[in-house]
Amino acid sequence: MQFGLQFFPCVGPETKDARTYFRECLEIGEEAEHLGYTHARMVEHYFTFYGGYSPNPIVFLAALAARTKTMRLVTGAILPVFNHPLKMAGEIAMLDGISGGRLDVGVARAFLPHEFRRFRVPLDESYERFLEGLEQIELLLTRENVSHAGKFHVIENTTSMPRPTQNPRPKFYIAATLTPETFEFAGRMGHSLMAIPLGGTRMRELLDIYRKAWRDAGHPGRGEVMMAFHMFCHADADKALEIAGPPVAAYYDAITGATKDWTEGTSSNAYALYPQAMKMVAASTVQSQIESGGAWLGSPDGINRIIEDLVERVGPFEHASMQINFGELPFDEAQKSMRLFAREVMPKWAER
Repeated sequence: MQFGLQFFPCVGPETKDARTYFRECLEIGEEAEHLGYTHARMVEHYFTFYGGYSPNPIVFLAALAARTKTMRLVTGAILPVFNHPLKMAGEIAMLDGISGGRLDVGVARAFLPHEFRRFRVPLDESYERFLEGLEQIELLLTRENVSHAGKFHVIENTTSMPRPTQNPRPKFYIAATLTPETFEFAGRMGHSLMAIPLGGTRMRELLDIYRKAWRDAGHPGRGEVMMAFHMFCHADADKALEIAGPPVAAYYDAITGATKDWTEGTSSNAYALYPQAMKMVAASTVQSQIESGGAWLGSPDGINRIIEDLVERVGPFEHASMQINFGELPFDEAQKSMRLFAREVMPKWAER
């Protein structure tokens, strides 16, 4: 198992200004590479406390590319539903060149109704827009003189510039949380997978769908899975909860606020499972997240047990993508946690 960092801003101007937030993230990312973390990942969200500091992850990853040499830089994930494929393909290839071919491209459908409403995109179009956007981006990255007549965007005899540094293109990750069809699609198409362990033992079923689709399509190996977690490591387990518990709770308050449309009557055939799932998220506590494996808070030994229990329940996965400077967690505490985890936890999983 490899370990990397996920930067998911859950702050606002009243709690931390953008200059401070990004300075801290870049310092953490630069040190993380020296400690053996293998990737850094940034989300795309808009407008609210929940993720709103990151409308374009490529901008942040370009800055981090200048301060690192080996770690993979991962969009986690970009959203074709709100962006033109011509623009996205050019930005992807530009960052691939700036980073020397270290970019991995995570792509997602988006799931926050308020973002769809503000961009004036119907929720029911999300899956069609995702599939079309992904297809057009891949064509633009892998071919020249591309023509493609989609339902939402038409491309006429266009060669996207610059061309990708990686041949034939950067690796694609597909973000999936609840929808079995998305797990199956990622496996069938031979893409890597980004997942969040919201479903507990159901995640095993969903990962099995992905692995089976991968094998059935004849792809070599068993696929590649990256899962996302909160992480705070402290020598004293009680102190870990005392320090990190409130910021994790604030994160779940923020996601509850950002997804309240789902629990207040919004529905879509494209997101049939989301209203009930978001009610479950709203009912989450820090302790329930620790027990489900979604939050790795504790001493090194305690976190090792959390990881062991999670792997036993959902099966092995290749990458853990960890939020370590979430919310208003003090910067120095995030640094100390990252260092202790690298020293005491990562070596135990290096060969597993």
